[in-house]
Amino acid sequence: MWWIYALLSAFFASLTALFAKKGLKGVNPDLATAIRTVVIVFLSWAIVFFKGNFSAANTLTKQNWLFLLLSGVATGLSWIFYFRALQVGKLSEVATVDKLSLALTILLALIFLGEPLTWKTIIGGALVITGSLVVIL
Repeated sequence: MWWIYALLSAFFASLTALFAKKGLKGVNPDLATAIRTVVIVFLSWAIVFFKGNFSAANTLTKQNWLFLLLSGVATGLSWIFYFRALQVGKLSEVATVDKLSLALTILLALIFLGEPLTWKTIIGGALVITGSLVVIL
């Protein structure tokens, strides 16, 4: 079942990139990121309240809070740089290079989470790196 969610994520991520590229014409990328963030904040909280999950917030540990906040900072920085790249680059090239995050995630998961490396992940990561290098060079 996880792969269905992952495919939906990929689909909506591609729409995100397309809509962002179209919306960035003549717009400061920091302003565009802020607008996008406000929409996400409202949408996320609406889902939390609609599903009745708000009460679970008081069960979060300090570690949960720390890593969720760090994730938020990393997401914000990622979006800021992504929007800057989109404003000046071609969508197909920016999106391809952005997917280097997949290879970096494999490495970070190995180092920090102790996730095993399989031949599938090694080959997949190598292909992502190769594709990104082809686009950059």
